[in-house]
Amino acid sequence: MKNNNLQADDIDRLVSQWQQQGVSDDLLPMAIYGRLTRIYKQLERAVQQCHGACGLKPGEFDVLATLRRSGEPFSLSPTQLYQSMLLSSGAMTNRLDKLEEKGLIERSHCSDDRRSVLVKLTHEGKALIDDAFQCHLSLQRDFIAKLSMSDQENLNSLLKCWLAELSE
Repeated sequence: MKNNNLQADDIDRLVSQWQQQGVSDDLLPMAIYGRLTRIYKQLERAVQQCHGACGLKPGEFDVLATLRRSGEPFSLSPTQLYQSMLLSSGAMTNRLDKLEEKGLIERSHCSDDRRSVLVKLTHEGKALIDDAFQCHLSLQRDFIAKLSMSDQENLNSLLKCWLAELSE
């Protein structure tokens, strides 16, 4: 990643203001966190626009993508879905209701145990998530396109290590 000749940004100005107020502590962590937060907000806004262009509301993409990547027959129990997505069962039920109304999923009782329900992608749901995923992946490629492959790999490695440390 080239950082030669980078102009001062809002985060640099924020750090400078704290320094002018006599703060002599190491402000690098604050600068990193501030940049990560701003990057996240920009990325999240672009992802929501991408999903919205495909007719999906926030969170609906995640449900469809989770079902799609589970492989044939593209079905999971509601419990498997909400556990893999770290959602409450109530939030999952709401999303499933909306997706079912759109005809993108169907719920059916398991043949082995009628008390169990399976959530399955419909043909329309599979076609939509396949298209939406291509848009999503293309957008993610665009996010990092100006970084060299080496910088992309280094950034990924650094973030992976950092996430592992934070998760301990």
